[in-house]
Amino acid sequence: MTQASNDSGRWWLLPVGIVTASVFIALGIVVFQPSFIEEVFAERLSAQTAGSTFGGAKQPTGEPAEDCSGERASDYQCIQKRYQDLVHGSGVQAAFTDLKGAYETNEFVKSNCHQITHVIGRAAVDMYGDIPESYSHGDNFCWSGYYHGAMEAVVAEIGPDKILDEANEICASVSEDQEQSFYHYNCVHGLGHGFMGMLENELFESLETCDTLGDRWERESCYGGVFMENIMADINPGTKTKYLKADEPLYPCTEVGSKYKEQCYVMQTSYALKTQDYDFGKVFELCGTIEEDYRSTCYQSLGRDAAGNSASDLVKTKESCMQGGDDEARSNCVIGAVKDFISYYNSDTQAKEFCESLDRDLRETCLETGEEYYKTYDI
Repeated sequence: MTQASNDSGRWWLLPVGIVTASVFIALGIVVFQPSFIEEVFAERLSAQTAGSTFGGAKQPTGEPAEDCSGERASDYQCIQKRYQDLVHGSGVQAAFTDLKGAYETNEFVKSNCHQITHVIGRAAVDMYGDIPESYSHGDNFCWSGYYHGAMEAVVAEIGPDKILDEANEICASVSEDQEQSFYHYNCVHGLGHGFMGMLENELFESLETCDTLGDRWERESCYGGVFMENIMADINPGTKTKYLKADEPLYPCTEVGSKYKEQCYVMQTSYALKTQDYDFGKVFELCGTIEEDYRSTCYQSLGRDAAGNSASDLVKTKESCMQGGDDEARSNCVIGAVKDFISYYNSDTQAKEFCESLDRDLRETCLETGEEYYKTYDI
């Protein structure tokens, strides 16, 4: 009998950017990317030059987008500008249509898809001026980075002087309309990303800012955004973090307070894999050393990474999960992987194919998890 924590609670609605971060490292791709605050500032400056203000609703200009074909097809700064241009010139839907086409033909775009959707989300807030309107144009493609980018822009606009007073109100309209939905999650999770950017990646201060949120579910979702951004700060040039240690792969999870640990371990395996040269067996062993209360979370996080590092390859994902040392490790890895397949594809078709490739006990756990998670995914 497997000892898996088959809980479809909404804490798992966050396999987003860390998967992409793992893909960045695995493929050896270097992304030259300014911080989101610099991008927001540039967008504001552009808006002011055009005679408008950040936060005011605008109409698409019809202007053509930057051409990133040929040698510029792997130039991140060009691609970033292209999708900003597409949003401002033709709207969010046009930007996503273009991105989904490029995703199928451009490996660089595919590997950086989540961060590109952040760009689209930031540009959308500049276009539409508020969260409800920006969210109404959104798309879950590539782990819902659109919503995270939108929140980054909102937090950067409010600024550190006002954020503590306004934090509880930022996601209020989304909460009222769709409480604890995927959209509500992405709003408060995005706040965590935004707090880290605003506070220059001071992790403990950002977690304390999340603590100003009045609702426990919102606080925990916000913590996840903080820990995710901490991992991303190790990937993105131009950013840095004091809160990762190569000789302590599970830090800061080993040091944060108990109320933060669950969300930390959800994220931390992506960094731990980097420190262990992507040896899943070694990271399974690391997960086995932590407090029992968080062990299944750590194993499930490895499942997400197994799917992410293999670009959702069924065989490679299975091979990675089978490196777990016991039934608890392997079954929880499968749970994490099947949830990521559903999140990645916005579908349960590929998830079912993955489940069917497994032996009987794991197959049953996988299919049951996928069915329950797909119901909660709200797509």
